[in-house]
Amino acid sequence: MAASRFTVFRSAGVRFAATYAGLLALSAAALALFLWWATAGLLDRQTEAAIRADAQGLSERWEDGGTKALIAIIGERLAGNVDDDAIYLLADATHKLVTGNLDRWPATVQETGRFYELTVTRSGMRSLARVQAFDLPDGFQLVIGRDVVVRTQLRHLLTDALLWALVLVCGMATIGAILVRSLFRRTLANVSATAQAIAGGDFTQRVRLSGRGDEFDQLADVINDMLDRIGRLMEGVRQVSNAIAHDLRTPITRARTRLEDATLHAETPVELRAAIERATADLDGIVGVFQALLRIAEIEAGSRRAAFARIDLAAPLAAVAELYEAVAEERGVTLSTTLPDHVMSFGDAALIQQAVANLVDNAVKFSPSGGAASLSARLLGGGLEIAVTDHGPGIPTEDRQKATQRFYRGETARHTPGSGLGLALVQAVAQLHGGVLRLEDAEPGLRAVLALPLSGDAPAA
Repeated sequence: MAASRFTVFRSAGVRFAATYAGLLALSAAALALFLWWATAGLLDRQTEAAIRADAQGLSERWEDGGTKALIAIIGERLAGNVDDDAIYLLADATHKLVTGNLDRWPATVQETGRFYELTVTRSGMRSLARVQAFDLPDGFQLVIGRDVVVRTQLRHLLTDALLWALVLVCGMATIGAILVRSLFRRTLANVSATAQAIAGGDFTQRVRLSGRGDEFDQLADVINDMLDRIGRLMEGVRQVSNAIAHDLRTPITRARTRLEDATLHAETPVELRAAIERATADLDGIVGVFQALLRIAEIEAGSRRAAFARIDLAAPLAAVAELYEAVAEERGVTLSTTLPDHVMSFGDAALIQQAVANLVDNAVKFSPSGGAASLSARLLGGGLEIAVTDHGPGIPTEDRQKATQRFYRGETARHTPGSGLGLALVQAVAQLHGGVLRLEDAEPGLRAVLALPLSGDAPAA
């Protein structure tokens, strides 16, 4: 049972509700205290101010006319007291009554200059009064006060009302805390149920939205976006795993078959060496695929951004063009270049050069014999655009979004050498540099545009 209570108090919903109830009760108590001070306290302050004003007036009359004048003014004030709440008592040095409406000197009044609230008897009736004593010349003493029975009753009534209001507020705070805790639990239960379903392997579940557009809906949107991304990543992992298994099974099987065939049928060292070299070439292709995958993973991790600097890509792009001019000539393709003297950018020159090389390689590879391909660079809209164009079969519009996925190969590329990782690497390089890769129709052929920012202000996508 104790463990259960401990678990309840560890609940965030309980803490949130208790905080809400405590703040509400504290605010109500502060308001009640202020109201009490501003009303009940005001009554006491008014009474004390009236006594001081009386004392000032009587003191002036004493100074003008002595004892006879003071007795006369006290009589006049008692006679003119419509509310019948004024209290006066003038006594000699022995506390013998001289004039006033009290039967005797109050025994509890021992000091002058301070206020007393006490029970007095006047005109044969007991009453509650607030009084103050004053010393006069020749040993005389004067008590001035006000009957505060009605005001005390009003103060008690106000105090009781404020106390009941506090009780009511505490009750409402408790009910509100229960409602807040219930809302908190329902919202978290929705998130918790979705998380448990995802943990159980059901990636179709999403956090329900209330439709109010509040902070909980914003949190649900963020969680749902995260789950969508996780789903896409897992689908990508599954597709990559399937692609690796499919694309590597053939070269591995071919290498094994050649080695097995050489083991059984090779009659000379030359035949055996040739079989081993062909198997080695197949295995080198497999190693190349894994190296490309590791390269893409390294780029996507952003570890190369630390080496970014202001660079001139004119020489690296010219080197790519020079390298592939010979390859294009062998295939009967004309490769033209349009490069300015300086191509300034910000980033990793080696990565950008490799990305452009992949684009030029694809352009030369897919251009028909007698066709043409081009490499160009220009400044446009505050950024750098590197474009590679070919006159090959191109990529259908519906397949361009998939073309940058790992191992994706369209129908026109099924029988062309390659692993389907070239455009995936270019896409990773573009995102690392805060740029984009656009695949456009060249009519005929494909125009691949690598758009990069000129400075490091743009964050990586």
